[in-house]
This record gives sequence, structure tokens and C-alpha cells, in this order.
Amino acid sequence: MKRRDFVWLYSINGKMLGAGDPLRVQPGQRILMHLLNAGAAQIQRIACSGHRFQVIALDGNPVPTPQLVDVIEIAPGERVDAIVEMNNPGVWILGSTRNLARQSGLGIVVEYANQQQRAQWLPPEKIRWDYTIFGNNAPHPAPDETIDMVFEKAPGGPHGINHWLVNGKEYPHDGEFVFRRGGRYRLVFHNRSDDSHPLHFHRHMFELVELNGKPTSGIKKDTVIVPAFGRATVDLVADQPGLTLFHCHIQQHMDFGFKALFRYA
Repeated sequence: MKRRDFVWLYSINGKMLGAGDPLRVQPGQRILMHLLNAGAAQIQRIACSGHRFQVIALDGNPVPTPQLVDVIEIAPGERVDAIVEMNNPGVWILGSTRNLARQSGLGIVVEYANQQQRAQWLPPEKIRWDYTIFGNNAPHPAPDETIDMVFEKAPGGPHGINHWLVNGKEYPHDGEFVFRRGGRYRLVFHNRSDDSHPLHFHRHMFELVELNGKPTSGIKKDTVIVPAFGRATVDLVADQPGLTLFHCHIQQHMDFGFKALFRYA
């Protein structure tokens, strides 16, 4: 059997880089960008050459401390709202920091009025994405209960596909995770794999408490990237009775075990 090579192709608003109209701007404008990673397989890092993003909201929730960043890391299902000051006339590329992804379509041209030159890409510095810079140091109410969740990879399953374990088991988890309505829960996510995982709760928002031991407060989300061999802690109020799906937002991980159902008592 011949080996099959897969080629990833990407788009922004349905167009690959170089196709369709550019994003046309005027000097001095403040552009509000609503970014959504609608893919199902990869975490993306996005930059806008010659410009910075002022992140003002994550997953639709205003952040306590808006910050300027050069790169936005955004996982499948995540949303980021950011303002970009148009203060560097020229023709630029907004797109993936990975050359292969950008050259395979993940980008869009940003064109200032009366500028005719070739679009430029300036690689940003390699800086780790850190949710906690957008938070504050307000105290968190004590939880009613703490739930530890440990995520592990089971390499080399059928056809060489990895499987994923939540607390030592693949989905389903009958009766294992149960909320009491109105309870405040602290969920500690322990990632014991070499992959970063965007973890998502359906129908609930949570507040980020700490990331890799760095405390924060006020950041409300429904999806959080837990770094490889890292840890994240979130607080959640059980205020949406019914079955609640929890899963990794990378489709293949979810398809091969990385999900659980939370039930209400």
C-alpha cells in the first residue's frame, strides 16, 4: 500500500492568502477584530505584521486587564476580540506564524489606502502565550468541592492512532462526574501528555484560577488550552442542569476517548 501524503490547506473568511479582497484600512483607524478558530484539528498562532493586538475579550467575556500582544494563540472553538491600531502604513500580512500554514492559505492581506507595494511578513518574536496577563489578583471564593482530572495519552492504538484517557479511562464515564445544582467546583486539569489540549465545557462558563502555578482571576472562558505537561485550574458554578459534555476541542482527540459527561444529581 502506498503511503498517503496529506496536504493541509487553510483559509480566513473562506479565502486563502492571496485570494479575494484585502482588508483595506486607513491610517489612524482602530479596527476591532473578532477572531475565531473554526478548525477542528490545530491550535493556531496569529500575528499581524507591523502591528500589535490589544486583547479586550476572550470567549466573548471582557478581560479585566486588556494587554498589547504581538501574537494571539487560539485553539479550536476559542474566540478572541482584539483592537488593532492602524499606525504603520504599508501592505502587510495577518496570518499564521508558521510559514507552512501561512503559505498554505492561513492569512489575509492588510492594505493601507494608496499603498501599492508587495505584502510584507515580519516574523514576530517567539513569546509564550499566557492567559494570566489579562487577569487580576482578586480573591476567589472557596469551592464546595475540588475535582482532579488527569489526561494521558495511550500511544499506538489500532492503525497507529493514539487514544486518550481521562482519569485512567476512555469515554464514557458513567456516574463518575456529578454536579450538585448551585455548587461551586474547582476543576484541576493535569495534562500528562506531550500535546497541548484545548479543553471545553458545554453550556457553562468557568473562571481561570491558575495556569502552571501562576495565579490569576477574572478571566472567564469556556475553552482553555492546557499546555503539554502543564496544569490549569478553573472554578465553575453548576448552574445549567442537565447533561454537560466536557472534551478536548481537537477532534481526533475527542473521537478517541478524550471526553466525559458531567451529570447533575
